[in-house]
Amino acid sequence: MEPVHVLEIQKTCDAAFIEAVEAASGQQVRRCYQCGNCSASCGYTRFYDYPVSQIMRLVQLGQRDIVLGCRSVWLCAACQGCTTRCPCNIEVAKVMEALRVMSRQAGMVSEGDVRVFYDELLRSVKAFGRVFETGLLPVYALLSRKPFTDMDLAPGVIRKGKLTLLPHRIAKRREVAAIFDRVEEHRRAKARDGQQKGPPDA
Repeated sequence: MEPVHVLEIQKTCDAAFIEAVEAASGQQVRRCYQCGNCSASCGYTRFYDYPVSQIMRLVQLGQRDIVLGCRSVWLCAACQGCTTRCPCNIEVAKVMEALRVMSRQAGMVSEGDVRVFYDELLRSVKAFGRVFETGLLPVYALLSRKPFTDMDLAPGVIRKGKLTLLPHRIAKRREVAAIFDRVEEHRRAKARDGQQKGPPDA
């Protein structure tokens, strides 16, 4: 996504988006006064289309489509550097996490490989109760169309015991899977409720 340099704020401001981000993150984004400490603390800023401080400002301006469609929220490593150095005590990493969730819900994920990795990681946790790296990595490599990525590293890490050929059998694995089932049922129930209510009256 190419960065936007000029905003028509009167036309594009979505006040409901600002409230939704604050509700989802539990943070008062409006308190940010653009000191730039978050951007200065971020080791990934050079890879972002918008630095963290600009993301915060765009949220303040209600720029939903720009924020949810940008690369930055998906490249964030949640290292908490921004949170640690924020003079307003805003947990910026929580805001970024909330934006990732909202981006996924809106179908606006800009980084396809990141989405694939998230999906496969969650499938692995549901199936085994924890991440089974030896199963996750080749599936991710195939789905992201990079089948030979890091294959040369596999023998060494397996030899050193960093990866196992079989998944660990953790206690209460079914209880972990049941959490995923409840979340999926909750999503389906919300979708049904939305369909029953129908579009708002004109």
